[in-house]
Amino acid sequence: MSMNREAVPDHRDTEALLAVLDSADRMPGAARLRARSYELLSLVPGSTVVDVGCGAGRAVAELAERGVHAVGVDPGPGMLAAARQRWPQAEFRQAGAEELPFTDASVRGYRADKVFHVLREPARAVTEARRVLRPGGRIVLLGQDWDAIMIDSDDPALTRTIVQARADLLHTPRAGRQYRGLLLAGGFEDVTVEAHTSVFTDPAMLSLLVRLAESACAGGAVDRERADEWLAEQRRRAEAGRFLVAVPFFVASATA
Repeated sequence: MSMNREAVPDHRDTEALLAVLDSADRMPGAARLRARSYELLSLVPGSTVVDVGCGAGRAVAELAERGVHAVGVDPGPGMLAAARQRWPQAEFRQAGAEELPFTDASVRGYRADKVFHVLREPARAVTEARRVLRPGGRIVLLGQDWDAIMIDSDDPALTRTIVQARADLLHTPRAGRQYRGLLLAGGFEDVTVEAHTSVFTDPAMLSLLVRLAESACAGGAVDRERADEWLAEQRRRAEAGRFLVAVPFFVASATA
């Protein structure tokens, strides 16, 4: 699980990103976190709720099941095509977080999941959210803090280097810890923040560590030999049942 949302220039990249998002959706705790986000939206039956950066559209379908008019918005045409194929009854529109296809004060709920870390200017997205939300409307932001991924390792210094090298490739890797400040600066009220840490001991999560190491190598933060040694140690841990990765997710909510 790369837990990532990045630009998708072609069909192959869209397929790869879909696979990553699907694996993230299946993770232990993922459904619980989505349900918590819907709860924090204080859903009003029949009102409009937008899911920004909706990806393959699972949250849009789940919100619609809860009786609201859910609209999924995503900048990627390939991702939207997949969402429409999976959820033909749902509504999807192509747009970025900084320019939403809604009139002022026309939306009752705004949700963005694993989105703000790929935005160059998250504050612009918050301003746009404030524009489309009606007074009393609710905003919920959720996502992981890329700089705070915790990995049990015999070499904590190298582990820190690898995690931070991957984080530095993102526009806003620490977006999660910035949600509160962004919402307050954007004029929102009743701002609350929760932290939910997911702990993984399943060797299937080795794929995340491989991606972290590859990114650190590609960026020149570590050489190939050190990265391979680090991965070899993690594979030994997995085989011995001593593998552990913890990922903190922030969930922030506020009222317009």
